[in-house]
Amino acid sequence: MNIHEYQAKQLFAEFGLPVSEGYACDTAQEAFEAAKRITGKKVAKCQVHAGGRGKAGGVELHDTSEGVKEFAQKWLGKNLVTYQTDANGQPVSKILVETATDIANELYLGAVVDRATRKIVFMASTEGGVEIEKVAEETPELIHKAAIDPLVGPQAYQGRELAFKLGLEGNQIKQFVKIFMGLGEMFSQYDLALLEINPLVITTEGNLLCLDGKINIDSNAMYRQPKLREMHDPSQEDEREAHAAQWELNYVALDGDVGCMVNGAGLAMGTMDIVNL
Repeated sequence: MNIHEYQAKQLFAEFGLPVSEGYACDTAQEAFEAAKRITGKKVAKCQVHAGGRGKAGGVELHDTSEGVKEFAQKWLGKNLVTYQTDANGQPVSKILVETATDIANELYLGAVVDRATRKIVFMASTEGGVEIEKVAEETPELIHKAAIDPLVGPQAYQGRELAFKLGLEGNQIKQFVKIFMGLGEMFSQYDLALLEINPLVITTEGNLLCLDGKINIDSNAMYRQPKLREMHDPSQEDEREAHAAQWELNYVALDGDVGCMVNGAGLAMGTMDIVNL
């Protein structure tokens, strides 16, 4: 299960991670009032479960509260189409209004469950703001990893090692270690399957800030995560998949007229290959 950026940042703040002042708004008037509470420039972001929002016009920088209100009026109730959505896009029901950040550099920090090692693996890179898959394909040497022993959890020295490899200095190293340790605790406590901060920025003042957040929760653990269940937004999912999930069924919506009922992922892929051939 995925959650929105504003929800991810709420969890980040819960674990002491640095995030921008921001407000999730349901109406254009709420966005206007939120923007007035922010001094200086403001950023307005459409909240959908997809990347590429900026290039699709779903993220804008504004000097005035009126500009934020117009942005909200434009997008609330509409669908945002990005390179990660289908042709219909995904519905926008909330706008995140945040303080704009002066950025000196962009980093990447993420964590996944590595099935090969059966451990949580953290990944860090100086190539922030870029899809990590692209970095892994073109310049894999720029991705630095730290495997977390499930018996002892994340260790501060692992965070320091990653910070050194990213070229951080002084107080930035302390800030990075705090973020690293907080994310490690969050990953285990909330049964996450994937966590990304992309980008993790260095501000012009030299501080680290979680500028964006992506979180995916292990669906098999939702029964013991009532807080996260409340964050579920079925409007961001295929209607058929959301309906099947209510009955604890795994349904994958595909194009075409042939459906397959199977009892395993491998059998599903094999059957689909046979049908396609």
